[in-house]
Amino acid sequence: MDIKSLFIFAGEASSDTSSTPTSAASSEASSDPATTIGTMWDQIVNFFSANVWNIVRFFSVLLIGIIVIWIIMAILKRILKAKEVDSMAIRFSSSIIRFALGLVLVLVLLDAMGVQVTGITTAISAAILAIGMALKDNLSNLANGLILVGSKKYRTGDYIIVGNVEGSIVAINFLFTTLKTVDGKQVVMPNSTMMNSQVTNLGAYPQRRINLTFSVAYESDVEQVKQIILDVMASDGRVYLDPAPFCRLKTLNASSIDFFANCWVDKEDYWDVYYYLMETIFNEFKRHGVSIPYTQMEVRQRVDTVNMPVLGDKIQSRVEKKRVKKRKKVTFEDLEDASLAQLVQMQKEEAEEAKEKAAQRKAQIAEAKKKAKENDKKAKQQEKAEKKKEKEEQK
Repeated sequence: MDIKSLFIFAGEASSDTSSTPTSAASSEASSDPATTIGTMWDQIVNFFSANVWNIVRFFSVLLIGIIVIWIIMAILKRILKAKEVDSMAIRFSSSIIRFALGLVLVLVLLDAMGVQVTGITTAISAAILAIGMALKDNLSNLANGLILVGSKKYRTGDYIIVGNVEGSIVAINFLFTTLKTVDGKQVVMPNSTMMNSQVTNLGAYPQRRINLTFSVAYESDVEQVKQIILDVMASDGRVYLDPAPFCRLKTLNASSIDFFANCWVDKEDYWDVYYYLMETIFNEFKRHGVSIPYTQMEVRQRVDTVNMPVLGDKIQSRVEKKRVKKRKKVTFEDLEDASLAQLVQMQKEEAEEAKEKAAQRKAQIAEAKKKAKENDKKAKQQEKAEKKKEKEEQK
């Protein structure tokens, strides 16, 4: 007896009850709550007694299906990692495959319960078609996401420029690509934008070239300026000597001559070397008397007094913000990939976080007690002062 038989049985029972002539005894029985609850309990007991093997088969299939899905996902991840597939592509592919396997497991469970899967499959197909027509833009993003991950053009951590937005790639999921800007902002853009726009990937290659332009006065020695720039570039060990640093006179402007220089560095050293070159070359220009021209302007001296009011006595003292280290939220995928040492580390972090919270709570309680004592002390002092004042007034 399956679920369908139970509904048929309940329907027949209700029809038989409605067709029976109403009598005083039947009305009393139907109105008795204890009798109704007893009948329902008997039906539940009979259902589970008759379908005990179906229930066992349902939970057995569920347990085996979960284990099989876990094993398949673990093997798939090991294969992808062995082939050195990017972690972003592994997460993307694993999400799709896990969803498909979960859908298959649901259909198998329905079949084990005696439900006709053919009609459900047809209904799901029709629903997918209708949803696809309504969400064609999202499906386009999904397809573009598959292309982005499959083409391996971008990896997690690559610094890209898309239109007027730039940042490091954090993740590419089903519908969106997430970027993190240099100032800590999160930018989420549809995958279709990534496919239909010009994308500049600054992290695609291990080396990058630093381009610099310096403007100096016309009376400057060209060879001396070139030598200063090349010497500063050669002084930094992060700069590649092959290809060699480059510097030549590029432009003759109205009030200055411009030198163009470049050198190659590892992409992770780009900004550190850039700022080092700018600061050191400027300092060397001053050391060797190289003049840097600037726009001239007429300056007039003011004879009136400027009144600039100042607020406050001085700047406030620095009070360090208490920052609580937020532990990363552990997902099911992290637990699947974690080793025994990583699981032990996660447990230690949880214990340390709980200890920190307890210490903060204890400090807050101590601070509250201290303030309460100070308030009581002030109140007593004020009370004494008032009494003293009253005595003096009486005298």
